[in-house]
Amino acid sequence: MATLKQAFSHLRKFALAYPETREDHPWGESAFKVRSKVFVIANVTEEGLHVTVKLPRSQEFALEMHSFAEPTGYGLGRSGWITAWFGPKDKPPLDILEAWIDESFHAVAPKKLLKAMEMKESGATSSRPAPKSPRHAAKSRRASRSRRA
Repeated sequence: MATLKQAFSHLRKFALAYPETREDHPWGESAFKVRSKVFVIANVTEEGLHVTVKLPRSQEFALEMHSFAEPTGYGLGRSGWITAWFGPKDKPPLDILEAWIDESFHAVAPKKLLKAMEMKESGATSSRPAPKSPRHAAKSRRASRSRRA
């Protein structure tokens, strides 16, 4: 990536490629949301680029291994959020940032959406009906017994 603006553009496109995502600008920065839940906050200015993500699994590793990462302020760091800072002459590691965006999306996205994504990615389309709940199955057995009687 030649510039931080190009890096930001690349990460923006990457974040928006997830299903049901959109970009807002609530604080003058880009907030990428899935069903109204923020999973990435990013901005590029004259001072540099910053990317904020939620890393529930790899936060500790990210903070130990990367000098550009720090716990996010406002108490969010305690909840697994980190912010990566890059100065005007830095070259952001896009592969690492993409992996962090992916982890953040999976941490924030609703479970039903993640399940639908998994089904689509695996090419699985279930043609059989979903299993009935135990309560529903018991009700069906009672109904069929009363029809036989």
